[in-house]
Amino acid sequence: MSTVIAINGSPRKKRNTATLLEHALEGAKSQGADTELVHLYDLDFKGCTSCFACKLKEGKSYGRCAMKDDLTPILARIEHADGLILGSPIYLATITGAMKSFLERFTYPYVTYATLPPSSIFAGTMQIGFIYTFGVSDTTMKAMQYDWQIRVNQMLLDHMFGKTESLVVNDTSLFDDYSKYVTVHDVAAKKKQHRDVFPQDCKRAYDLGMRMARTVENPGRTC
Repeated sequence: MSTVIAINGSPRKKRNTATLLEHALEGAKSQGADTELVHLYDLDFKGCTSCFACKLKEGKSYGRCAMKDDLTPILARIEHADGLILGSPIYLATITGAMKSFLERFTYPYVTYATLPPSSIFAGTMQIGFIYTFGVSDTTMKAMQYDWQIRVNQMLLDHMFGKTESLVVNDTSLFDDYSKYVTVHDVAAKKKQHRDVFPQDCKRAYDLGMRMARTVENPGRTC
């Protein structure tokens, strides 16, 4: 049985990003995968502290993060997983701080400076999906060049682990009751988008998880 782990980089457990991740895991389950959802904001952890223990020649932590905190057992489980699905809303044109700290801890131990440009010592390949949620439309996202983050993450994760699929969900609903907040959004349009389009986005997430589970079963990890 394959294992697919999802990482929620949003502080909210029941809103857009978490909901999409849950649907992605349901898609993976439909193909027989064992699944797990991790909420980063439940964990007490930090980003990389540049201790370089993961780079020390013949060091006991070579190739893996030496820090000990709530993220440590999660990283150990991911190391043996077949697929990983990440999810984050976009705050101030980038992923959340928690997701950025996670990516530092997850990816940097596999970076080797034995080659230029740096290459990856990760054993085999891992299927990775990355779900992004934006409160703005696709047009606004591109006009404000918010999609740079997607391109950078895609390049990094492809280089480190082999294959990444990105899913972008735009124009998400931020509040249950917009009347309580200062906002320029068209409330009626937001409600319609959430009612009519977000279910389609959830189906896209489901399909992503289904494709991932199928791929890891055939051929799966190469290590």
